[in-house]
Amino acid sequence: MSKKISNQSKNGSGGVSRKGNNRPSADLSGLPVAKNEEYEAEIVGIGHEGEGVGRVNGFTLFIQGALPGERVLVKVLKLKKQYGYAKLLKILRPSPDRIAAPCPIYSQCGGCQLQHLSYEAQLRFKRQLVVDNLERIGKLKVAESEADASEKGILVHPTLGMDDPWRYRNKAQVPIGFEAANADREGGLIGGFYAQGSHRIIDMDECLIQQENNDLVVAEVKRIARELGIRAYNEETHKGLLRHVVARYGFNTGDIMVVLITNGESMPHKDELVGLLRQAIPGLKSICQNVNKERTNVIFGDKTNVLWGDDVIYDTIGDIRFAISARSFYQVNPVQTEVLYSKALDFAGLSGEETVIDAYCGIGTISLFLAQRARQVYGVEIVGEAIDDARRNALLNGIRNVQFEVGAAEVVIPEWRRQGIAPDVIVVDPPRKGCDAALLATILEMRPARVVYVSCNPSTLARDLRVLEDGGYSTVEVQPVDMFPLTVHVESVASLIYKGIVRIN
Repeated sequence: MSKKISNQSKNGSGGVSRKGNNRPSADLSGLPVAKNEEYEAEIVGIGHEGEGVGRVNGFTLFIQGALPGERVLVKVLKLKKQYGYAKLLKILRPSPDRIAAPCPIYSQCGGCQLQHLSYEAQLRFKRQLVVDNLERIGKLKVAESEADASEKGILVHPTLGMDDPWRYRNKAQVPIGFEAANADREGGLIGGFYAQGSHRIIDMDECLIQQENNDLVVAEVKRIARELGIRAYNEETHKGLLRHVVARYGFNTGDIMVVLITNGESMPHKDELVGLLRQAIPGLKSICQNVNKERTNVIFGDKTNVLWGDDVIYDTIGDIRFAISARSFYQVNPVQTEVLYSKALDFAGLSGEETVIDAYCGIGTISLFLAQRARQVYGVEIVGEAIDDARRNALLNGIRNVQFEVGAAEVVIPEWRRQGIAPDVIVVDPPRKGCDAALLATILEMRPARVVYVSCNPSTLARDLRVLEDGGYSTVEVQPVDMFPLTVHVESVASLIYKGIVRIN
């Protein structure tokens, strides 16, 4: 039974007196916990933001830093009718999976959430996250073992992790701001990730999930900007120049791009800035300025200028070479991207004779992998700049059996159907919000033999699989892939085949 710890009895002896004169509002008066009180809680799971899910007298509390299996002392900070938030005060019984987080600012920074959990436990958690969503949201049955999978549910494989889950990110997007006390001094410029749940920047010199060259870029831009008196952007007043620094690194080429996002088109001391950056950063191939004058949290604006060097850098995934521009969407973990796309290719079951449609094709990353084994691939993407990159990447690799078109997938694919294009396989890789309902309807109308669903969000994956299952498809297996170690995010690839049995709810 969970204990409330009184002001006089904080040693777990079971005291029940309240501290202070806090009185809950009328609609919260029936709750078994009270704001600002201390309790012992049992941690039963991990939430979507990496927080521990605790139970106190049957009531749910989200507790940052707590892990499943632990018993902890907490202080309730905020309450709602169904759940609340609490601060971790003391770990009374630690989890065997708890480790010391190596990052010195981990407790402040919101960039990653699971450094205090062993990597093996992270992989188990991510598989279970996929399973829970499939069962709870998709109402899909998950097989208990591979032997039961064909008749008794979907096979969800163990998460494919990394041999070394550190320093994996090839792109850093770092907000620039200033120390409040030094707002009017050129030395006040800082850069780092936001504190969890806020827009307060935690200044940093090193991030353990970034490739080391990205750390170098950010550190040198901050140093040089201070030297040149370039002012940091203030999102409250909409004044100041430098909003973000974006660093891109080609893992297999060593190419480096620096993108400076600015609140205006002028760039003070441009020639000196370029010269100092070139001197400080080995491997630098491109320096770009992206202009974003809007009052927005969106990082990039519409206009990009090349200050020096090329407009792209290059990298490879497998045998495919990619040109990457300042705003290109390119997977941030190239090692696991190859694992993810190889699994998608396996699930597509291609023999060389198939027609494949790649919805949400981006810069053509999956499309070009598929084209190596398919007769013809059609890719569609709503972002015109991405399609320009996709076409350039096809030419770069001499791949001719692929065609790209700009537009919404739910609009373009029906038009392809009217032109007589009948896909054997449709691959979807949607954003976190999942597939557009009209696209799912189009898939059900076209009835390809296979659908391969690449997902970055288990909840929308489960929702969309339910629609496809009700339309005659059977989800055979799902492979979680750890694209973002030390964070709560997980990618998955699902394999579906058309059975032709439509469920009517």
